[in-house]
Amino acid sequence: MSDAVVICECFARDGLQHESVALSTVDKIALVDAFTRAGFERIEATSYSHPARIPAFADASEVLAAIRRRPGVWYKATCPNPRAVQRAIVDLDLGHGANELSLLVSATEAHTERNLRATRATQWDNVAAMVAASSGRFRLIGVISMALGCPFEGKVDPGSVLADIARFAELGVRHVALGDTTGFATPSAIRTLFRRVAEELPTVTPIAHFHDSRGAALANCLAALEAGCRYFDSALGGTGGHPAQISYGEGHTGNTATEDLVHLLETEGFDTGLDLDRVLEASRLCEEKLGRTLESRVARSGFGLLKMRQEQHV
Repeated sequence: MSDAVVICECFARDGLQHESVALSTVDKIALVDAFTRAGFERIEATSYSHPARIPAFADASEVLAAIRRRPGVWYKATCPNPRAVQRAIVDLDLGHGANELSLLVSATEAHTERNLRATRATQWDNVAAMVAASSGRFRLIGVISMALGCPFEGKVDPGSVLADIARFAELGVRHVALGDTTGFATPSAIRTLFRRVAEELPTVTPIAHFHDSRGAALANCLAALEAGCRYFDSALGGTGGHPAQISYGEGHTGNTATEDLVHLLETEGFDTGLDLDRVLEASRLCEEKLGRTLESRVARSGFGLLKMRQEQHV
């Protein structure tokens, strides 16, 4: 198996959507540019969510128009419905669109109704329409929320999650993020699910998108890694989790902290392709813009022996 991994930095979208105060467009641009300088191959830059529902991303087009892009980097925008894809196409035609789009479904009916205001059947119809509208102009990422458990419906059948992944694959979507949306997953459940994906759907690239609601995110990332996963989503400072307007779960809901994930992967011998100094610079910038200390342990302690080892090889 490859010793290279790909981390998608999600602070600018999944991280910020949980904040009660929206950052300025200028601040968002500065953050995405910092993530680019740090070497992230994938960056979740914004969302084409309806501005009235999630106003934090009303400036999606302005952000995408102003960021400093690096060749080979995937700049992703989330698209919850066909109208969002049409906005993405307009921006692409203007020369400053995202080159990667996330298409959302949920593993459960109850969460679909609260999060997307639709039934699962309707949302799958939306996904099919979005794939058709995109006409192969973007790399498409399927996202399955509540793949490891739902606060409304409880345990989720892994077989139904595999069926959803297969449905994405039938539509031509070959990268699929499996979301532990409220942190119910355990390493054994992650290991089993990701091994089944590898065995039953080998043409699909699974992406580990785990939340640290119950302190298991890093352990779950390691379990996914052991099962062959090489794509991960995370957010600097462990920010984000779900839109503040949608009430589910309790307490801490943040994403896997990027700083901590980078440390784990690199110390386990996997190459993230990231500049450690610039990762911490970006981490400090995130804290500065939000005006508070965030959740990463490595942001407080540094990369330690890993940084010393890197310096010795320079």
